[in-house]
Amino acid sequence: MAVDGNKATAARTFKVPRLPGDIMIYPMIVGLLINTFCPQVLEIGGFFTAATRGGANAVVAAILLFVGAGISFKATPGAVKTGVVVLIPKLVLAAAMGLAVAWFFNDDLLGLSSVSIIGGISFCNMALYTGIMSEYGDEAEQGAVGILFLTAGPTVAMIILGVSGLASIPLGTVIGSVLPLVIGMVLGNCFPFVRDLLKPGANPAIAVLGFQLGCSMSLASFVTGGLSGILLGLVTVFVVGPVTCLFERLCGGTGKAAIACSTIAGTAMTTPAALVEVAPQYAAIAPVAYAQIATAVIVTALLAPILTGWFDKRFCQG
Repeated sequence: MAVDGNKATAARTFKVPRLPGDIMIYPMIVGLLINTFCPQVLEIGGFFTAATRGGANAVVAAILLFVGAGISFKATPGAVKTGVVVLIPKLVLAAAMGLAVAWFFNDDLLGLSSVSIIGGISFCNMALYTGIMSEYGDEAEQGAVGILFLTAGPTVAMIILGVSGLASIPLGTVIGSVLPLVIGMVLGNCFPFVRDLLKPGANPAIAVLGFQLGCSMSLASFVTGGLSGILLGLVTVFVVGPVTCLFERLCGGTGKAAIACSTIAGTAMTTPAALVEVAPQYAAIAPVAYAQIATAVIVTALLAPILTGWFDKRFCQG
C-alpha cells in the first residue's frame, strides 16, 4: 500500500520541467511532431486548420500590439538603438562569412554555400524574437523588433550577393509591419486601462504562434538538410550570437537582444527561390540551400530561447 501511495503521490506532484522560453518551445514541439507524424490532422478543417495553417501574420500583429501596449514613449530611442546595434553586426557577419565561402572555398564549405549562409543568417525570426523578449527583455529590447524588420525579404541577401535593386520591400509593407507596435504604444500610454487589458495577452498569443511555427516544420527537414543545415544553425547561434552579443554589450546593452536575434526565420527559405529568378546560375544549389535553411530554422528556434534564458539568469540578474 505504501508503494502504491508513493506512486500516486509522484503522479500528482509531477510537473512539466520549465525551460527558458518554454511558453513558445513546448507548443512548437507539439506542432512539429504533429506535422511530422500525422500531418493529415492539420487538414481536418474548421478552426483547427485555420489556427495551424493560416493567420500567423495576424498572430504576430496581435503580439506586437500587446507588447507595444507595455512600452512607454520614453523607451523609443532605446528601442531604435538596440535594433541598430544588434542588426549591424549580424548583417556584417552574414556577408563576411558568405562572401568568404564564395571567394576562397569555391562556394562550398562543408556543404554550405554563400546562398544558404547569407540567405539564412541575415534573416532574424522576428516572431520568435518578440516572444523571447516579451519574457526576458525590457521595453527597449522589445521595441527593437521594428528595426529588425528591415531584414525581411530576400532583398538583403540579393544586395550582399551583388543583385541589388531587383527585389525591394515596399514602403507600405514596412510601415504596416511596425504599425501594430506603434498603435499598442499609443493606446498603452494614453489609456492605462487599455495597457492593463492588452499587456497580459502577449503570452497566450506567443504560445499560439509557437504552435503555428511548429506546424510549419518537420523532422524530415533534418534528413534533407543534413549535417550542413545543422551546422548552419549552430554557427548562427554559437558564432553570430556571441559576437553580436559582445558588440551589444560594448555599446551599453545587456546582450540579450543579440542572443534572441541569433535565429533564422522560416521566411528565409524563400531566398534561394527568389534568387534563382534573378540569377539563374544559382539554380543548382537552390534546393540544397532551401533544405539547409529549413533545418537551421528548427535548430535556432529551439536553442535561442534556451540560451537567452540562461544568459539572462547568468549575467543579467541583479
